[in-house]
Amino acid sequence: MPGMAASSLIFEHIKLPEELFTVHRLEWFAPEKGISLVAYAKLMSEQITEPNPVLIGVSFGGILVQEIARIIPVRKLIIISSVKAQSELPKRMQFAKYTKIHKLLPTGLVNNVELLAKYAFGETVVKRLELYERYLSVRDKYYLDWCIDHIINWKEGEELKNLIHIQGEKDPVFPVENIKNCIKVKNGTHTMIIHRYKWFNEHLPTIILQNESSI
Repeated sequence: MPGMAASSLIFEHIKLPEELFTVHRLEWFAPEKGISLVAYAKLMSEQITEPNPVLIGVSFGGILVQEIARIIPVRKLIIISSVKAQSELPKRMQFAKYTKIHKLLPTGLVNNVELLAKYAFGETVVKRLELYERYLSVRDKYYLDWCIDHIINWKEGEELKNLIHIQGEKDPVFPVENIKNCIKVKNGTHTMIIHRYKWFNEHLPTIILQNESSI
């Protein structure tokens, strides 16, 4: 599951051994007005046809797959560049929850790719504009407002079993110093699923197949 505003193309360089894994990519769809994150997760879960899957989610997609894992049985849950508890959100997001300041963000400018990348990836993209135009395909204002609001106001449920958290040491969106119990990727940023794909191709198969106690 890709992150906010991104398509599954962010996984295009992730190559898992075909003899071991069957990969299915999920895509965002426009949320109905007023739909809860749990209800959205239920609709997304209906697109998952394999029994007992391994779910992988990036950023807000990592939050979404945690909600999906509370609806359907999963063998393992892997979240990347994400959070697994409200306490792992940076202080500015926790502040926004109480001040509602996030509702003043100019999300109507969704066709401004530089601004969209700042929201979705936490970085400026002057040198990578064409690249991010390729990956950031969801440009609906209501969708973006809905995502930001549900990130800031997310209330995690009971701790999930079989959850693996992979976080970059230089993630500007969800700083690693706020994250507990994670696999740290040296020099990894919020976009490491794109720019550090070699690390994931090397380590992800083992992470998927290993028992949690041995990771």
